[in-house]
Amino acid sequence: MNIKAIRPPNFGWLEKKLSAEEMKHLWTCVNDAELSVKHKLVGNIHESKLLLDKDGWFWDNTLSELIYLYEDEFGGLGKRVPSSGRHGYMLPSMWVNYQKQGEFNPSHGHTGVYSFVIWMKIPTDWEEQNKLPMAANSNDPKISSFVFYYLNTQGGTEEWGYRLDSTYEGTMLFFPSTMSHAVYPFFNCEEDRISISGNVLLNTSQ
Repeated sequence: MNIKAIRPPNFGWLEKKLSAEEMKHLWTCVNDAELSVKHKLVGNIHESKLLLDKDGWFWDNTLSELIYLYEDEFGGLGKRVPSSGRHGYMLPSMWVNYQKQGEFNPSHGHTGVYSFVIWMKIPTDWEEQNKLPMAANSNDPKISSFVFYYLNTQGGTEEWGYRLDSTYEGTMLFFPSTMSHAVYPFFNCEEDRISISGNVLLNTSQ
């Protein structure tokens, strides 16, 4: 056949399963967090607290590698930022989110070049959640989901969803900061869903 399909490139994301050592470090950061940053975020959730990456350990052992891998796979997004010079990257902000039943994070993007989300604790199961009466007959069930939104070549919105349950604990997604995403609510569970988010920016002081 003289016909071939052409699939233009697009920016995707990286998915990583964190090691026990990485999770231990993050839980230490979470347990030491005190300063609330809920007022700075769009989330309709119970609480968000600022995290300190102790000794820059997560940056050195995880984020630096992911930046390199992302740019090798998709190209360097930092090079597209208008600037008079070349700059390295930095992690100015990272925070932990505590989401209770019925709470949600509406579709939004972040500031910076790259962002990430890490699921630390997921107390619900997507399959069980979407058997609830409000979703049982839906043709697009979303309860207990994390969803990316992006445009196709016709200008329409496409989506890629993660159906969250405990198997995603320790999973990290690394993506372009401006990429729209949303966190849908869960129900009938008294435990918090705990996640970490952060932004990677150009260090213009260097």
